[in-house]
Amino acid sequence: MSLEDEPTAHAGTVGRSGELEMGIGSSALLVSAGVASGLAGSIAGLASLFSYPALLAAGLPPVAANVTNTVALFSNTVGTAAGSRTELRGQRDRLLRLAVLSALGGAVGAALLLSTPSSAFEAVVPWLIALGSVLILVRDPLRRLVTSRAQALGSAARPTLPIAAAVLLVGLYGGYFGAASGVLMLAVLSLTAAAGEPLPVTNAVKNIATGAANITAAVAYAFVAPVHWGAAVALGVGALLGSWVGPVIVRRLPETPLRIAIALAGLGLAVSLWYQGT
Repeated sequence: MSLEDEPTAHAGTVGRSGELEMGIGSSALLVSAGVASGLAGSIAGLASLFSYPALLAAGLPPVAANVTNTVALFSNTVGTAAGSRTELRGQRDRLLRLAVLSALGGAVGAALLLSTPSSAFEAVVPWLIALGSVLILVRDPLRRLVTSRAQALGSAARPTLPIAAAVLLVGLYGGYFGAASGVLMLAVLSLTAAAGEPLPVTNAVKNIATGAANITAAVAYAFVAPVHWGAAVALGVGALLGSWVGPVIVRRLPETPLRIAIALAGLGLAVSLWYQGT
C-alpha cells in the first residue's frame, strides 16, 4: 500500500472545487468492495485487500484513499463485534487490555503517518506480513514451545511484556499502514492464547484488538486528513454488512483449512506488495 501521490484512473468525476464527485457506478463499486472487505477482514484480517484498490479505482489519490479506507473500516469493528457476540463472551478483561495497547499504538501510527514519509516503512511491510503469515501456519508447534518454556520456568503464564510490545507494535502498524494488520495480530494472539482456544474465538478477539487501533487512527484522520466522506460512507455500509456475516462463516468452517487459507492469502499479499515496491 503506497501513501505517495501517484496518478490513478478516475472512475468518478471531479467537480469545480476539485473534489471527487461520486457517481452511481463508483458508489456501487465501493459498496460491493466494502462487503468483500468486511468478509475478508472479519475472516482473515485482509480487509484492505479489496477496499484500498477500490478507492483508487473510484478516483481517489493514494493518500486520500488510505485515510478514507481507515475511516470507512471503522464499521468493520462494529459489524464483527455484533456478529461475534458468542465468541466474545467472557473475554472482557482480555479485550480491554488488548484494546488499550492497540489503540495507543494506533495513535502513534496515525501521528507518524501525518508527520513522516512512508518510504522506509513501506520497505518492511511485505516482510512483516509474510512473517505473520508464517507464524499462523506454524502456530501449533510454536504454541507448544511457548507453553513448555513457561512450565519449565515454573509458570503457565505467557511472558506479558513481549506480548504487550507485540500488540502495541501491531497497533502502530495498523494506524500507520493497516494492510493485513489483522494477519499480524492473529499471529500474535494465536501464539499466546490458551491451549485449545478455538480459532473463531482468537479471530473474534483479533478483530476487536485491530479495530481499536483503526478507530483511534480514524478519529485523527477525520479531523486533519483528506478523508472523502462520500466514499467512506459507501465503503463503510458494505463493510458493515460483510463484517457482520463474516463471523458466522468462520464459525462453520473447519479450523485447519481456514488457518492455512488465511496464511496463504497473507503470503500472497506480501509478495504482491513486495513486487509493487521493486
